[in-house]
Amino acid sequence: MTAVNQQERRAITQELKYYLAGFIEGEGSVTVSIKEHPTTKYGLLLDPEFFLYQHKAGIKHLELAQDVFGTGRIFPKHGSENVMVYSITSRRSLYEKVIPFFEKYMIFSAKWETFERFREIVVAMEERQEHRTQEGLIRLFTLAYQMNPYSKGKERKRSLQEVIERILRDHTPESPII
Repeated sequence: MTAVNQQERRAITQELKYYLAGFIEGEGSVTVSIKEHPTTKYGLLLDPEFFLYQHKAGIKHLELAQDVFGTGRIFPKHGSENVMVYSITSRRSLYEKVIPFFEKYMIFSAKWETFERFREIVVAMEERQEHRTQEGLIRLFTLAYQMNPYSKGKERKRSLQEVIERILRDHTPESPII
């Protein structure tokens, strides 16, 4: 690294982290998408993600987030070229970096209830591999459907009942849950 690059690198202070927490409060979100995937056992997968949005004129905010978390990527929002997205999709990074950040810097967040469900899903997948069992997958899908209870955003493509029926379609009460 050259001397110029070292000088340009910003010091990540507690103040900057609290600033970022406030910025995330307004412009960020955690979500768990449910996606069709032909190679998974039940044809569906859970995809936890962290996003932060900003007009391209404020890209420095997204770069700050990237510096603080040490991971993720910045790209134009599909269909809205003037909006940039900072995204962390690596489940390991969500577990090791995003969750501890929220637990330390965002404990008073209005998004806390949603974050708790998000955290429970990511921890269940990372630590206990619950998404690999039928029973665990149903529990995690149910939690995902409970996220953002006050959201005015778009609804899910399938009802929770449809998802559960898809998982259970070959399951009978006499057969063990695998």
